[in-house]
Amino acid sequence: MVLEDDIIAYARKLDEVTERNEKGFRLFLCGEKVFAAVEQETNPLRVQMRCDRKLSKTLQDRYESVMESRLLGRNGIEIICSGQLSEDEIIDLLRHSYEESHKAND
Repeated sequence: MVLEDDIIAYARKLDEVTERNEKGFRLFLCGEKVFAAVEQETNPLRVQMRCDRKLSKTLQDRYESVMESRLLGRNGIEIICSGQLSEDEIIDLLRHSYEESHKAND
């Protein structure tokens, strides 16, 4: 099962990341762009992150626990961490989100 602490620890290891709490979310930013939002006090854990639109569509079609992000809209996904995706897959998507945000800041 995906642990909130693992996601937060990984996000904090990435270069040039800032963090803030806002409206029930722990937000992780690369420059001015939010690349991940961990919803606080949810069970199961919910994580929103930036995602390439084609990949987003593929993931949403494949997994019922992946949907369009409420915060990022079509530029992101929301994952309900119920076990459909492994922790490694979620960490890989977090890295993808960070890279997408980093490109957007260049």
